Amino acid sequence: MTKLAFFNDLAARWDAMEDLDALLPKLGEAFVQLGVGRDEIVLDLGCGTGNLTAALLAHLSDEGRVIATDISPAMIALAEQKITDPRVTWLLGDAHRLFWPGAACHRVFAYSVWPHFDDPAQVAREIHRTLMPGGVLHVWHLISRQQVNDIHTHASPAVCDDLLAPPDETAALLAEANFRILHAGESDSDYLVTAQKPAP
Repeated sequence: MTKLAFFNDLAARWDAMEDLDALLPKLGEAFVQLGVGRDEIVLDLGCGTGNLTAALLAHLSDEGRVIATDISPAMIALAEQKITDPRVTWLLGDAHRLFWPGAACHRVFAYSVWPHFDDPAQVAREIHRTLMPGGVLHVWHLISRQQVNDIHTHASPAVCDDLLAPPDETAALLAEANFRILHAGESDSDYLVTAQKPAP
């Protein structure tokens, strides 16, 4: 099974694996702590069935926008069924080759997706291209790195090697793509690397 086939197959079960009543308020609180502006244009990279997108839309003003992209047609289709808000643009595509203009986003979230990228250095370069100067990237999980890696190791062979690197290694990779590292840390309940595209 390919990685794409794995995620297409998983799509119908994905939301049942999350406690959405608890997740969405938790995400909303985190947006405040992360400094997400109300009027921002935000790229949800690897949006899945749209749970982060839904939380972003609840946080953003009428002027805010979300571009939500995923490689899985089944994930995108479910997300579009759930969320009809005109402030979101759904894009089927590969994070290694983003079909989005340069310097177009204030912020990018790679939420619960980073270890699935086959070439994270290329993805980092694409994110850097897409961000406005001064824009921010968050590589983020709301479970520990150990939990992420245990889940993937015991899942399908399609994702069993998709392991999340220590935050300092992810930070070093982003620094190589000309990001300035603002934070790199992890705990028993989360993982967060935040990096900024420097302003001129």
